[in-house]
Amino acid sequence: MKPMNADLHCHSRVSDGLLAPADVVARAKENGVDLLALTDHDEIGGLDEAIAAATDHGVRFVTGVEISVSWGDDQTVHVVGLNFDHRNPVLAAGLARVRGGRDARAGRMAAELAKVGIDGAYAGALKYVGNPALISRSHFARYLVERGCAPDVKSVFDHWLAKGKPGYVSHCWAGLDEALQWIHAAGGVAVIAHPGRYRLDAAERRTLYAAFKDLGGEGVEVVSGAQSEAEIRELAGIAREYGFLASRASDFHGPGESYSDLGRIAALPPDLKTVWETWN
Repeated sequence: MKPMNADLHCHSRVSDGLLAPADVVARAKENGVDLLALTDHDEIGGLDEAIAAATDHGVRFVTGVEISVSWGDDQTVHVVGLNFDHRNPVLAAGLARVRGGRDARAGRMAAELAKVGIDGAYAGALKYVGNPALISRSHFARYLVERGCAPDVKSVFDHWLAKGKPGYVSHCWAGLDEALQWIHAAGGVAVIAHPGRYRLDAAERRTLYAAFKDLGGEGVEVVSGAQSEAEIRELAGIAREYGFLASRASDFHGPGESYSDLGRIAALPPDLKTVWETWN
């Protein structure tokens, strides 16, 4: 039996992606995706458009969101919520609160960049934003590429916007307990997004997994667009140890700007129980 080509983490221009929600769905269809979730950052405003497009294209679709979470010592981690009621008021109110801090953070980022001679960064980033309430580091990164500060978005993050770099500022997002509460209130499943990307040592990672499990978190992205084969093997072991459901994701943001295209990602190890096996 052919494995399910599921892609349960990607973005549209409603947050920091390059394509409209309907165009994300159309590209997924072209790439042979069987099951898709659109997971914009702290925002569910693109889901109705994506649902309609999925119906038109015959793509099985589940609702999704990627919630920014503050964890430990000035760390940001992300939790993906999947297959929830996107009209749930508890979830909507929580996401609105998280979004409310983005503009203030953007102003602080622009001020830090100005200190090193990069002026006009806030206005420059806004040129790439669909919804000003969702201005993010990705929008600043695109502007810095435009300015010639770096050759590509990844290089901007490495040299300008990561922790300890000139344009980085700390920010308080949702608590891990809050993010899971909102997802579960809406009937969804919570998944740790791209765990290999966090700057946590082995002990800190295990603390995160244990806390997530204790709070009722159900899944982990064993396969994500930026992960190596070694990381996939390691995360498969984590899924087995903690009893997490396995998820599969490209974390696609747009053509030419993502590690992986929609659906063009490694298969999950066959012994793992997948997150979609729990859905009717």
